[in-house]
Amino acid sequence: MNLPTSQPPLPDGHRRHDIDALRALAFLFVILYHVAMYYVADWPWHLKSPHAAEWLQWPMRVLNLWRMDLVFLISGVSLGFLARHQGTGALLRSRGARLMLPLVFGMMVIVPYQAYAQGVANGLVAPGFGAFLLRYLSMAEPWPKRAFDGAEFGMTWNHLWYLPYLFAYTALIALTLPLWKSPAGQWVRRRFNALRGWKLLLLPVLPLLAWTVLLAPHFPPTHNLVRDFYLHAIYLTVFLYGYWMGVDTGIWKELERLRRVSLVLAVVAIGTFIALRVGAGRSAPGLLMDLLRTLYMWLAIATILGHGHRHLNRPLPWLRWANESVYPWYVLHQTLIIVGVTVLAPLALGPVLEPALLVALTILGCWLLTDGLIRRVNWLRPLFGLKLRRRASAEALPPQSEPGWRSPSPRA
Repeated sequence: MNLPTSQPPLPDGHRRHDIDALRALAFLFVILYHVAMYYVADWPWHLKSPHAAEWLQWPMRVLNLWRMDLVFLISGVSLGFLARHQGTGALLRSRGARLMLPLVFGMMVIVPYQAYAQGVANGLVAPGFGAFLLRYLSMAEPWPKRAFDGAEFGMTWNHLWYLPYLFAYTALIALTLPLWKSPAGQWVRRRFNALRGWKLLLLPVLPLLAWTVLLAPHFPPTHNLVRDFYLHAIYLTVFLYGYWMGVDTGIWKELERLRRVSLVLAVVAIGTFIALRVGAGRSAPGLLMDLLRTLYMWLAIATILGHGHRHLNRPLPWLRWANESVYPWYVLHQTLIIVGVTVLAPLALGPVLEPALLVALTILGCWLLTDGLIRRVNWLRPLFGLKLRRRASAEALPPQSEPGWRSPSPRA
């Protein structure tokens, strides 16, 4: 039986509010996830709490199986919209400025305190942030082995690894744009967007399963841009799914229709995965565990996209603010978590009050720095992935406008 054809694309100028909202919520989860990394037992991170708990491992695993995959898929959707009106050169210039400038600035200004705190905690870096920063920026001499994550390179991007990965995938699509706009490329896009029913819930899993079986045993995740072959295969695949889905309407309506079914199947898949992992341990069949893991990943993403399209695709009051704040929050949050840890840990506040305060301080710090400084100072905006704010001419202003409290919301 032939697959149904995909629906007409969204008209120009139409904004997908659900994608904006899901992007903001996904990065909020990233903040909570990184706070939890300080407390989860036996998982390496820059600093570890004396209150580390083993029970956190399973909630973190359940979240970790889809959180960054969802982020890359949403980024692919955004590229699908941008690529309608920009060619290869324009995409490379615009995305390069929005991604690589914050990466360089972050590695030189935002991230160093994370490396310093980890190095001091490991006993391999002498206290004194000023001296550390001079040595870090000059890269004049090598660091002790394992002084901090990325010490072997002299400088590190830590949590900002998402930016070079995203730029690499964006550049790959941009450089092959004639292929994707060719009849063959459009045929592939239409075939994917025409998936319906069980085919939409199962067929996209197959490439993810193939990468997991073939690459995961040999290339564990490293966040090393050159050698991270397994994660590249997974992230690029879901990024491509998002790029294909971008402006289509039919596949989003189908995800919305299937949202309850995908939720039930996702719960069954992860429940079976946990039961087998706990009951059989490492003796559980590897292929079955890989299937359950990748099936759960896609079903969870499909559930989130379906419910998002149903409930979030409208101009929510907080969305304009969140859409412009999400990028600076992402750049700032992990360093603020480390600063919060160094402030709160000596107070010995315990395993309940301390994490609550750590979350609150991180969110408060992101808000104060973003709304109080970054969004207001025009030359800072590009360093945190925001477009320059251009003053409108007096003739263009409405007669009773209230300048200053509203600003255009750029696509991240």
